[in-house]
Amino acid sequence: MSGPRIGVGDWGIAVGVAAALLVAGLSGRHPSTLLDPLGHVVLATGGLALAARRRAPVAVLAVTGVCALAHQALGFDVPVVAFLFAVYAAVRAGHRLVAVVGAVAMLVAVPLAILVSPHDWPVGEAVAQARDVLQIAWLVAAGAAGEALRQAERRADEAERTREETARRRADEERLHIARELHDSLTHQISVIKVQSEVAVHLALKRGEEVPESLLAIREAGREAARELRATLEALRDDDRSPPLGLDDVPDLVRRARANGLDARLAVEGDRDAVPAAVDRTAYRIVQESLTNVARHAGAATASVRIDHRPDVLAIRVDDDGAAAPDSAPAPGVGLLGMRERVTALGGRLSAEPRAGGGFTVHAELPVDRTP
Repeated sequence: MSGPRIGVGDWGIAVGVAAALLVAGLSGRHPSTLLDPLGHVVLATGGLALAARRRAPVAVLAVTGVCALAHQALGFDVPVVAFLFAVYAAVRAGHRLVAVVGAVAMLVAVPLAILVSPHDWPVGEAVAQARDVLQIAWLVAAGAAGEALRQAERRADEAERTREETARRRADEERLHIARELHDSLTHQISVIKVQSEVAVHLALKRGEEVPESLLAIREAGREAARELRATLEALRDDDRSPPLGLDDVPDLVRRARANGLDARLAVEGDRDAVPAAVDRTAYRIVQESLTNVARHAGAATASVRIDHRPDVLAIRVDDDGAAAPDSAPAPGVGLLGMRERVTALGGRLSAEPRAGGGFTVHAELPVDRTP
C-alpha cells in the first residue's frame, strides 16, 4: 500500500469521530438487543478507519460505508458522519467517480438497512429516517469541499513548478552569460601566454640554451589554465539535456584510459543499492579527475580504481604507480580542489597524497544516507 504515512493528526481526527459516534449511539434511542456490543464495535470501527483516509481513501470509503449500513441495520440511528469524511477524502485524492458511485449506493442502501433494523418501521418512515441519517446536502458539501481543496493543491503545485522552471531558465541564462564573458575575456589572453611561452621554450632549446625553470613553469601553467578553462566553459554551457554521468559510466572511463596506454583496472565490491544522484555524479567526477591527473602528471604505467558499496558509505580509491615521492606534496590544482569541494559538500572525506612505497592515492568516502 502506498501513500502518505498515517500521522498523529490523522489518528486524532479518527479517534474524535469514533468517540462522537459512540456517544451518539449510547445516548440515542434504539431497540435493545443482544447485538448492541456489535453495534458499538461497528461505530468505533467506522470512525477509526478514517485514520487511513489519506493513505487508502477508496478502501476507507468502502469500510465506512459498510459500517454505516451495519449500525443502521442493528438499530442505531446515528448519522453516517464517518462516511461523509470518507467521501471528502476520496474526492480530495482524485477519486471523484468512486465517491459519486459510493454516495448513490449509500442513498439506495441506507433505507434498506433501516427496513431490516429492529425498529420495524414502515417503508415511508424508513425512507424519511434515511433522509435524516444521510442527507444529500451533506454529501454534496463533503464532495465539494474535497474537490475545492484538491483544485487548490493542484494550482499550488503548478505555481511551484512554474517558479522552479523560471528559476532554472534564469540560471541557464546566467550560466551562458558567464561562459561568454569568460570566453571573451580570458580565452584570448591565456592563449597568448601559452603560445608565447611555447615559442620561448622552443627558441631556447633550438639555441642550445638552458631553459629557465620559471619559463617551464609558465608554459605548464598556461597549458593547465587552457585545459581548465575549456572544461569550465563546457560545464557552463551544459544545458542538462543529456543525462548526467555516474557510476554506470566509470567502466567507459577505465576503457578510455587503457586505450590511451595506461594499464587501468576497475574493481567493484559490495551490493549496489540506490545511490543518491549527487553521490553518483560526484563518484564519476572523482574517478575522472584522478585518471586525468595520472595521465597528465604521474608518468604512471598502471592505475587501479576500486569502488566499494558499503551499507552507509560509497568508498572510492584510485592508486597509481607514478613517480610521486612519499615526502612530496600534491601540486595544488583546480581539479583536486574541485574534487575536495564536491566531497565536502556531500559530508564526505577525501585524501589525496603520495604513498610510502611510491605512487599516489586518491581515497574518498561519500555518505549515501544523509546527502544534502
